[in-house]
Order: sequence, then C-alpha cells, then structure tokens
Amino acid sequence: MVTIKRFEDLEVWQLARLLNVNLISLLEALIEAKNYDLKSQLDRSSGSVMDNISEGFERDGNREFIQFLAISKGSLGEVRSQLYRVLDRKFIDKEKHDLLQDDCLVLASKLGKFINYLNN
Repeated sequence: MVTIKRFEDLEVWQLARLLNVNLISLLEALIEAKNYDLKSQLDRSSGSVMDNISEGFERDGNREFIQFLAISKGSLGEVRSQLYRVLDRKFIDKEKHDLLQDDCLVLASKLGKFINYLNN
C-alpha cells in the first residue's frame, strides 16, 4: 500500500481543489451581480472542503483526520445547497449546475469511502 506523505497527494484534496477552480467563474458572476453574501458563503464553504481535508491530514492520528473529513463532507453538502440557490436565482444555467453537482457527488462518495477505509 502507498503511504501518502503530503495532503496534496490525496485524491479527495485534489478533487476539492478542482471544484474550487470550477467555481471561479460563478463566484465572479456573483460579484458582478453584487450578490456578495452568497458569493462569500459559497467561497467559504467550498474552501472549507479542501481546507478541512488538509487540516485533518496534518493532525495526529486517524480519529481527528476522520472528524475533519466528516466536516469537509458537511461543507460539501452546503456547497450543493448553495448551487441550488444560484440556479434558482439564474446565476448559472441548468447544465453548469448539473456538472458542478456531479463533481460534488463524486467527491462526497470518495470522502465517504475514505472515511470508511480509515474507520476500518
């Protein structure tokens, strides 16, 4: 089995980072629309996904890591909910929304599997 020495090598962190990159144009659209609160909330929750993975990795032991992965998964749920808000307010079209939701669901599944792996 491969030993991961840096959080940047974790697939879940890489996917969380990619999600943040894929949200940039949406965040910029929210700024242009002067919807600063929703932009800030979406930016913070999506950042929390990757930040909690990295923070948990840097802690001592699996118990804390699992806790931070669970927080990360919760933040991902928040991102998914916020994506519905931006869709309903017509800041993105259904196709872009669905692609971002799919990215979130893939990451949520991988986080869940990683948590299960660490628990066993």
